[in-house]
Amino acid sequence: MTGDGKMVAGKGAIKLAKLRDLLRTATVGTNKKGIDAYIVGSEDSHQSEYLAPKDQRRSFISGFSGSAGTAIITQDQALLWTDGRYFAQATKELDPPEAWTLMKEGVVGTPTQASWLASNLSSQSNVAVDPNLISNMAWSAINASLVAAGHSFLPLEKNFVDLVWGSDKPGMPANKVVGQPLKYTGKTAGEKVELCRQAMRDESVTTLVVTALDEVAYLLNWRGSDIHYNPVFFAYVVITLDKVHIFIDQSKVTQEAKQQLKDEGVDPQYHPYDTIGMYLKERSTASDGKTWISNSSSYALHVSCGSGEINNKLHTNITPICVMKAIKNTVEIKGMKKAHLKDGVAVVKYLAWLEEKVKSKSEESLVTELSGAAQLEKFRAEQEDFIGPSFCTISAVGAHGAIIHYAPSPETDTPINDREFYLCDSGGQYLDGTTDITRTVHFGSPTAFERECFTRVFKGQCALANAIFPTMIKGNYLDILARKSLWEVGLDYLHGTAHGVGAYLNVHEGPMGISWRLHPDDPGLQIGMFLSNEPGYYEDEKFGIRLEDVEVIVETATPHNFKSRGFLTFECVTMVPIQSNLLDKSLLTDQEIAYLNCYHAKCLKKVGPLLQGEANQQALSWLQRATVPITR
Repeated sequence: MTGDGKMVAGKGAIKLAKLRDLLRTATVGTNKKGIDAYIVGSEDSHQSEYLAPKDQRRSFISGFSGSAGTAIITQDQALLWTDGRYFAQATKELDPPEAWTLMKEGVVGTPTQASWLASNLSSQSNVAVDPNLISNMAWSAINASLVAAGHSFLPLEKNFVDLVWGSDKPGMPANKVVGQPLKYTGKTAGEKVELCRQAMRDESVTTLVVTALDEVAYLLNWRGSDIHYNPVFFAYVVITLDKVHIFIDQSKVTQEAKQQLKDEGVDPQYHPYDTIGMYLKERSTASDGKTWISNSSSYALHVSCGSGEINNKLHTNITPICVMKAIKNTVEIKGMKKAHLKDGVAVVKYLAWLEEKVKSKSEESLVTELSGAAQLEKFRAEQEDFIGPSFCTISAVGAHGAIIHYAPSPETDTPINDREFYLCDSGGQYLDGTTDITRTVHFGSPTAFERECFTRVFKGQCALANAIFPTMIKGNYLDILARKSLWEVGLDYLHGTAHGVGAYLNVHEGPMGISWRLHPDDPGLQIGMFLSNEPGYYEDEKFGIRLEDVEVIVETATPHNFKSRGFLTFECVTMVPIQSNLLDKSLLTDQEIAYLNCYHAKCLKKVGPLLQGEANQQALSWLQRATVPITR
């Protein structure tokens, strides 16, 4: 990579060779020999999903730029584990391709990283990782497997990828941290801290360690821009029963943000960012109290808190902030709905504009994946309190749509046309909420198979949207609803069905989700949680289809109330029509037709009044046509 974090093409073999030299000549472990296998994950020291340029180590060493994946490098092999969202992308990006083996997670027969290491290394091998960049949960699983196989798993403070990266490695971001006003947060930082302390008292805990960046931002009612698309900043927080400690570069924090925190009842003690490990080690040594640190936090910080000692006094559940953040309060719910309504205006304007451009077929009207994404951002920028995109827009034509997390580039940029599907997955960060929407459209005549696939994806989305389920049920139980129509004809998709969405925070937010995978920390679905609803289907090298709405969980009335559990359903807050002329109506039930017509009527009612005036006539006319009720 260059100093600005951009990948340098064609250097993959050189980087692997340099890394292997360092591993071979290292003297580590009790046997004082080299490193036989080195693990390079996708996380930073806060276990973030999306990374600042300085932390994109796996991308640097492998060439693969997706947000999820783990590389394992030995002296004669280089392997990358990633999930179905990225199979096609990884195949194209791994550098050099002949040096890498793609390990397809979720596909029958693919071993886990731990089992591969345990069975493929020679006896008494040394496996190493940077302990700051692996969660305690992941460390424990891999360590148990390696020890059972007679290998050693070593935490090394020296990061060998950083040594290869050298002076070109980007530095720590120094962006400003600002306050998020109470009119958006609905709860003061002091109130949130007190709720944490109540949870600490309930668990007989004296120290709470907060490491996830979105949890830190939420707790303090601060926002930043250290990671692109995510309004977070690099910091740790430690809460005791009488103090709040913030580990951050203080020069980044505006005086207004500091004053807001005081006004909201928190007068913290500030520490340098990189002293968190030393502080926790000293505190764990001096205190007899119990420390609460999430199992998703780094192994290094768990060690600093006393993990592994005979009298281990760690409480390793998810933090109380994790669930508090996921269950939006009334102010946040109102803000999220407002943000999605504004976003609906922007996306409707884009689709109306795009349809006219594509159908005109003139050279002056040519729109490509990149220019289309740029125009969509311009429409969003017209909206009140817009900050920027919530992730890199997936603007994908034809075969590019089959690359689930495709990112257009000048090298791949393709004109949007009337012969292929166009999939657009995008979102916005607004001061009052975070949005995420996918619409797949076709401006010509799709094949019968393409129409069937589109219809079955819609049926899955409709089934989940109309689900009625008991309070606290795990999201995993609902996943089949979105896949049933696809499964009936032998189709499927290789990604989860739903993720949580933050309130002007990360577009992907836990701890809940809906997927064929288990979410081990899912506390159960509850009123006020916002989740996506995004089934899809992807035909490799041909097309991709995904429909995505964001929905909030609400209470619903039922004829019965088994064991007084209370029953819930979803309320859709995304306000953009689905292209109804792509649906094969012979596959739809009366209930599905009624659902679509009701949803479209709501879109027209809510978005239409915001599209008044001559400048919005094109969008209003398109919205009116797109929401005409369908019949058999």
